[in-house]
Amino acid sequence: MTSAYDNTSNNVIFTLTGMKDLRPQYVFLCLALTVYLLIIVLNITLIVTVLSEKSLHEPMYFFVCSLCFNEIYGTTGFYPKFIYDLLSSSNVISYNGCMTQSVVIYSSFMCEYTTLVIMAYDRYVAICRPLEYHNILRTQTVAKAILYSWTFPFIVGLPNTILTSQLPLCGSNIDRIYCDNWSIVKQSCIPTTTINTYGFVLLFIFMAHALIVMFSYQRLIVACRNSSDSKRKFMRTCGPHFVSLLNFTIAVLFDIMFSRYGSKDFPEHLRNAFQVEILVIPPILNPLMYGLKLSEVRKRLFPKCKKSKTLTFCQSK
Repeated sequence: MTSAYDNTSNNVIFTLTGMKDLRPQYVFLCLALTVYLLIIVLNITLIVTVLSEKSLHEPMYFFVCSLCFNEIYGTTGFYPKFIYDLLSSSNVISYNGCMTQSVVIYSSFMCEYTTLVIMAYDRYVAICRPLEYHNILRTQTVAKAILYSWTFPFIVGLPNTILTSQLPLCGSNIDRIYCDNWSIVKQSCIPTTTINTYGFVLLFIFMAHALIVMFSYQRLIVACRNSSDSKRKFMRTCGPHFVSLLNFTIAVLFDIMFSRYGSKDFPEHLRNAFQVEILVIPPILNPLMYGLKLSEVRKRLFPKCKKSKTLTFCQSK
């Protein structure tokens, strides 16, 4: 007998059906190029500023660098392919390319959470145990924390990738403008209960990371009640952190829930906008918030502006 799956293969070519409504293409091409270049410039500027200034060689700023590097890593999984598709009027991607894009983008999402957790711990120690800060967050501890933030997402995501790669596929249409694991799983010829269950386990793990951050904030608010100095430090350094966490969590939840349960009657252009929001807003917002909100970084980013203003003021007198 011939197997029902004899004609299926993982060497398929997927069609990204979400690309077909991106008209006129030159408008989206200009937007994509502008946004991607802005993301690269903003994040690299912040990274270079921190690494080149010895006064910024503190745990908090190294964690900010890790977050910025993750923004570059995640968006590079999307924008080059997206720009190429707009230039070539292509809306196809190979199986290996689709799996790679899915791993890069979603490992970046998970890395965002792990980085925000270690940043929350840094703020907790800085505000609640300031005298012990440098003893607790030594260079070795910071290195281990950053290593954890990058390796943990790949470790927990690996089983999901392996399970997906074993599926026989009977379809090739992905109703998005980029690949994600669930869109590949939906092409399977066989039931996918195990992968679905593990997917919810991953969601729980990273929502737990968000809850850990929120719990640390609750502890910080309690600790800051009787100290005006601690309150100022909390608002200055934890404000951007909270906005980043809130924006990212809402975007991730919407993306996951909509990809699984969203109606096909929902307008295509709105679906595309919601899909790409998570690859536009956080990568731009994070370096802006941390670069402009943190006074020490701001002083290093705009030293010439400060000197120019001083000179103008003196000349006017």
